[in-house]
Amino acid sequence: MQVVHAPSSPLHCFRSSNLQFKGLLPSENASISFTFHCSVHRQIRQRITWPPYNKSISRSRTARAASVEAGASALSSGTAESDVLKALSQIIDPDFGTDIVSCGFVKDLQIDEALGEVSFRLELTTPACPIKDMFEQKANEVVAMLPWVKNVAVTMSAQPARPKYSGQLPAGLQTISNIVAVSSCKGGVGKSTVAVNLAYTLADMGARVGVFDADVYGPSLPTMVSPENRLLEMNPEKKTIIPTEYLGVKLVSFGFAGQGRAIMRGPMVSGVIDQLLTTTEWGELDYLVIDMPPGTGDIQLTLCQVVPLTAAVIVTTPQKLAFIDVAKGVRMFSKLKVPCVAVVENMCHFDADGKRYYPFGRGSGSQVVQQFGIPHLFDLPIRPTLSASGDSGMPEVVADPRGEVSKTFQDLGICIVQQCAKIRQQVSTAVTYDKAAKAIRVKVPDSDEEFFLHPATVRRNDRSAQSVDEWTGEQKLQYVDVPEDIEPEEIRPMGNYAVSITWPDGFNQITPYDQLQTMERLVDVCGLIPAWT
Repeated sequence: MQVVHAPSSPLHCFRSSNLQFKGLLPSENASISFTFHCSVHRQIRQRITWPPYNKSISRSRTARAASVEAGASALSSGTAESDVLKALSQIIDPDFGTDIVSCGFVKDLQIDEALGEVSFRLELTTPACPIKDMFEQKANEVVAMLPWVKNVAVTMSAQPARPKYSGQLPAGLQTISNIVAVSSCKGGVGKSTVAVNLAYTLADMGARVGVFDADVYGPSLPTMVSPENRLLEMNPEKKTIIPTEYLGVKLVSFGFAGQGRAIMRGPMVSGVIDQLLTTTEWGELDYLVIDMPPGTGDIQLTLCQVVPLTAAVIVTTPQKLAFIDVAKGVRMFSKLKVPCVAVVENMCHFDADGKRYYPFGRGSGSQVVQQFGIPHLFDLPIRPTLSASGDSGMPEVVADPRGEVSKTFQDLGICIVQQCAKIRQQVSTAVTYDKAAKAIRVKVPDSDEEFFLHPATVRRNDRSAQSVDEWTGEQKLQYVDVPEDIEPEEIRPMGNYAVSITWPDGFNQITPYDQLQTMERLVDVCGLIPAWT
């Protein structure tokens, strides 16, 4: 049975009312077990041993084989490798809930058992991993405890920026891993302050970060940061925009275009934002933070549709009026399938004479969390320094990296890193094709439901202009035009809301998750899976 595996995490769960599958991709020479359950009365087990795949390990073993008997050396090194991987599998990644070996983090494992030396690399999903130091320390400890090990060398790295759907994006966005929108839908609540300080917090955690100021009418970025070069430059050959930088963070704002603030109609503004965002040479970024403009109009919808937003952070204040506007924004993101992962309640309180005061009341942020099911809430106090840093050109987390405000932003940064990792994992495995069952497996993010679709059914339900007449609604693609045995050639995520399916005839079908959930489903998938002897 062949399963389409996600590159970011090799742990897969495959369940339906009739089928359960758990598979663990092997690391090196490890043995694994597959278990299938087709009804409560039937169970088939098969044990598979995978051949070694790491060439560097193979070369190391060849060198050692010159001094000892070849057969004994191979057996010994295989046992040593198994010992190391077993030791490392004790370390659990709290985001994915499984061990780092299963997650595929262990790379370039090399063993010299004669000298007692072990070296390997831990490749994490982001350089901003908040527990990377813990991973490195624990990896050293657990391997060093093996009785034959005398020296352990661990190096840390992170996966390069690679969006799950880069082929469908403008060139400037193809090397950005995560795009996070910071929104309030109401002006004056500190949204730009949160966006800028979050960006510099992520950069301090080790990530490559950019900030895009999407407010053309009143750009805040030129006031909040002080780059040496305050004008955007154009690459004359590529006709692309070169962002400015401040303290290692790439910056783009209409305020850096030499125009100040825009006076133009909405459609023109949408075009300017699209050009600024998609033609910029962002390079490889782990996180692009977008400071969204207030409101839920054309500009916001353009951003959400043009850009594959990974997640959104909602900024509010304790007043009831702020909650009403924020609720509109949360509903907009919900319709566009952008997960809201955190709420930041700004200007909550201040301390004086040993007491804490709440001048604007309490509960707006909690109300957003409870009503819309957003998992994390962060409070920011009223601080003169926070406001002053926004006007001085140096973010608060840079000016006072150990202060109370910086600690809150560090917690927010950790939350963003963890939630983005989970979202990317869910999206990468939401829709896959099982060749053995000849069925498309669907497990929509944030849903426990899992079901299977016949490929021909999916192809026949295409609603694009090539299949349905846009004016009359007449079905141009006929039932008989699609063969029953058709199989998809490739399935790729499209943001958080749809997948792109490439068929053998070259047709590229964009299918939203909502549409997949309405299609006729396969009931007895077990009958499609061949029995093994």
